[in-house]
Amino acid sequence: MAKLIDQINSPADLKQLDLPQLMQLVEELREFVISTISRTGGHLAPSLGVVELTLALHYLFDTPKDKLVWDVGHQAYIHKIITGRKDKFSTIRQYKGISGFPKISESPYDHYGVGHASTSISAALGIAAARDLMKEDYKVVAIIGDGALTGGLAFEGLNNAGSLNKDLIVVLNDNKMSISQNVGALSKYLTTLITNPLYNRFKEDIWEMTGKMSTLGRRIRSAVRRVDEGVKAIIVPGLLFERLGFRYIGPVDGHNLPEMLRIFHEVKKMRGPILVHVATVKGKGYKFAEENASKFHGLNPFNRQTGLSNSISKLPSYSAVFGKTLTTLADKNKKLVAITAAMSIGTGLNQFAEKYPERFFDVGIAEGHAVTFAAGLATQGFHPVAAIYSSFLQRSYDQIIHDVALQKLPVIFAIDRAGLVGDDGPTHHGTFDLSYLRHIPNMVVMAPKDERELQNMIYTATNYLDGPIAIRYPRGNGIGLPLTDNFVNLPIGKSETVYQTEGQHLAILAVGNMVYLAIAVAKKLEEYNIGTRVVNVRFIKPLDREMLVEVAQHNQAIVTIEDNVLQGGFGSAVLEFFNAHNLNPTKIKTLGLPDEFIEQGDLPTLYHHLKLDEAGLLETITQFLGIDLNLNGKLKRPEKYLNLVKLTEAKEKISELI
Repeated sequence: MAKLIDQINSPADLKQLDLPQLMQLVEELREFVISTISRTGGHLAPSLGVVELTLALHYLFDTPKDKLVWDVGHQAYIHKIITGRKDKFSTIRQYKGISGFPKISESPYDHYGVGHASTSISAALGIAAARDLMKEDYKVVAIIGDGALTGGLAFEGLNNAGSLNKDLIVVLNDNKMSISQNVGALSKYLTTLITNPLYNRFKEDIWEMTGKMSTLGRRIRSAVRRVDEGVKAIIVPGLLFERLGFRYIGPVDGHNLPEMLRIFHEVKKMRGPILVHVATVKGKGYKFAEENASKFHGLNPFNRQTGLSNSISKLPSYSAVFGKTLTTLADKNKKLVAITAAMSIGTGLNQFAEKYPERFFDVGIAEGHAVTFAAGLATQGFHPVAAIYSSFLQRSYDQIIHDVALQKLPVIFAIDRAGLVGDDGPTHHGTFDLSYLRHIPNMVVMAPKDERELQNMIYTATNYLDGPIAIRYPRGNGIGLPLTDNFVNLPIGKSETVYQTEGQHLAILAVGNMVYLAIAVAKKLEEYNIGTRVVNVRFIKPLDREMLVEVAQHNQAIVTIEDNVLQGGFGSAVLEFFNAHNLNPTKIKTLGLPDEFIEQGDLPTLYHHLKLDEAGLLETITQFLGIDLNLNGKLKRPEKYLNLVKLTEAKEKISELI
């Protein structure tokens, strides 16, 4: 039998199908997604859960004139496939391929770029307001998952949408709530009644008539509303949304395609704020994903027959090391509590949660609340650890400053996924945390070179009570060092020299996962008789002042390397220090990420493109030093390179700085 999916290149093709063909297409789409993602990796379970919903929306609405605004975006794979990106779907999340999330520049069907949660309602409301200002006529639909509804921004959007009374449809994709048989029958009857055009016309006529009556009309309306709300409160969870000004419809079985088509056919005719509650199963149609939706939420390539990953590393991830270490420390420190924003597994806190459930708090997708919640715990003598991805921590910036740092509260920020994260792309790269944290008063910022140092930094943080302290570490696995329970308390603000060759030509000051890369480059430079000192800076704030004065005095050139944007990062801090204290090394270069949003791709490819791999750094540093690699290690401009640095300040001044 010919595959229908081969005929679908746009929603216009979709509209040529009858119901049996649409139901056949549902199965073909699931098979296509499972087959592709098993080879490429990606967000599998969320996409499998919305196949029928996505088809129903594109089948009934006039897209792209009517605008679908997706939340988070990892549920939009089916949307991408049927809007002209089927042939490119095998490149999803790869370098120069299509994004794993909706992206305005990628398709006219992507009306809003997403990656973080809880944004769809606010964005869709903005689009609806623009439509009305321009006197245009089209529908706007926001599709938001139940998890994203825990974010405060979602409720801010709901509240504003209800008060503005704009023509807006919000689809709540609820993949946690199942419709039981007894509630399902009542819900189906109520939903059928609510969406019946005769019922709606009759209700509108009655409402208009009673509105013209004085006291009696108001009493009738009030009585009807109380009865209506009382019945709905018993049968369905829609009263909250109705109170916010939305017409509530549902719950609707999100895998009953005929029912979905009928419901949205009627909803499309309605006006005003409407919320359609759709119940789905995350991972629908793939046994392993249905049984373990968390594991199959986002994953690497896998064997579709067994569900097992094709690339299982024996090395523990930084997240796992963090979780294990914190759990070990919590055995003795009863004041340690752990907080996550819907990422207990992703941040490695599942072990802590199992062992100390009373001291573990998953606040949902609500990073701002997580930080202020931690601040409240800290005021009462607890030592909270907020484990949040770097790019998600950006959402709590105000709370970090005003609720934690200003009050000098001992909150520990475990910043996972710092630096480049790879295939999730610019919405998830943690490339700004050094810049947005280091200038905050009272804040200490650390970055480990490996998994063992991460352990020691966690231990150091749990012993630090003078204010907030942040540890940023990368996505992925450690380098293979054996873990230890004999933790070392690191002196705050002190670096370490991890590699030193003869001579004082060059000092490389490296941050976090750039340290071992710097050592590899230093070993290459030794072949060119360049004496190199590699410093693991450890602390981005406070800086190691003694070390900086020393390298300025004794090294002929200085290079800083970080996995953060250069603007406001560690290199900027070093330059600021030299400037503030009138230290003027003759040659200094800062290396890091450029002033741009880095696209998706595997990490080796991205680092190579940015010249932050071994070959790229060697090329950049030798050019900076004036070495021509084609001259067999001879200096191209030795007279400029070999001049010793002359300090502008007397040695007594330097001693004062130290």
